[in-house]
Amino acid sequence: SAVYFEATPVKEKSKVHDSNEIEKPTGRPNTYAPKEIKADFLEKNQEHFSTSTPQSRSKSWYQSSVGKQSQPLAKNDGESQSGFHKGQTLLLVLLISVPLLYVFWSGIPSLPSGTSSRDAEILQAFRARMEELKNIYQSQDPGLWRRAHVSLEKRLNTSHLHLEPAILLFAAGREAEKALRCLSNKIADAFAFSQNATTIQINGVDKALLDSDDVKLEVDKELSSGFSKGKKVAVVHRFELLPAGSTLIFYKYCDHENAAFKDVALLLTVLLDEQSLGKSLTFQEVEEKVRDFLQAKFISSDVSSSYNGMDTDKLSGLWSRISHLVLPVWPEKGLPLEGCT
Repeated sequence: SAVYFEATPVKEKSKVHDSNEIEKPTGRPNTYAPKEIKADFLEKNQEHFSTSTPQSRSKSWYQSSVGKQSQPLAKNDGESQSGFHKGQTLLLVLLISVPLLYVFWSGIPSLPSGTSSRDAEILQAFRARMEELKNIYQSQDPGLWRRAHVSLEKRLNTSHLHLEPAILLFAAGREAEKALRCLSNKIADAFAFSQNATTIQINGVDKALLDSDDVKLEVDKELSSGFSKGKKVAVVHRFELLPAGSTLIFYKYCDHENAAFKDVALLLTVLLDEQSLGKSLTFQEVEEKVRDFLQAKFISSDVSSSYNGMDTDKLSGLWSRISHLVLPVWPEKGLPLEGCT
């Protein structure tokens, strides 16, 4: 019986101890509380739903996207129609402006490739002066302007190596004597002006009766001195009146490969004996006519065949050097006196 009474308090004490253990707060939330268990269940359920049914989620996203996109459909239709009209307007403007720009720019000669800013200024100045001359000398052949322009412009571009000078020979009948002198002077001035230079003037009329050797020395001195001092062009008026032997000096200045000055221009004029130089003649026929005229003028029985004189072979060599470009000049009405005397 003593044992029995001892056991009973132990059991009761253990029960009390158990109940106290349950009720005693531990300082930590009970993870098995009913509300927390419910929240945890919903969270896990939601995670299971999101991971196990991606198709359903994408479907709901697609439906919401379609819903959002369907709202501005009317606005987009209006914007597309507006954009279509703007596109039509832009296309119409391009169709009108492109041909106009082409016509405008095609009328402006392009500059050669590799042209420096200084060369561009020189070319533009020369072209402007030549355009003015075309408006004054309206009776001239278009081929004269085109050929003279191309030949002279080659010497205005310093970026290109100059192998020979520009040689232009202008020829005219008696009726165009004034136009011959005026036009050659003006073209020479345009070439010199564009380079801020001046022109060398040699007149065959003043030297016609002088000794051939003396004239040869004079012409050599005038050309050499002028070109050395920066002059860029020389005009030799009435080339046919120079003493025959003196013209051999032009071997030195008009040679194809060994000319004394290569970045210059020489303009020679020849006045034919005939009254009119027919406009129906081709450039080749004009060249042949001038050649025959100079041959008759320079080679005759009274011309010396000495070293300084002229003969057929020497004239042939001279002609090959001065006939780079033979251009006919027609008479003009109402020419200004300035620059023609």
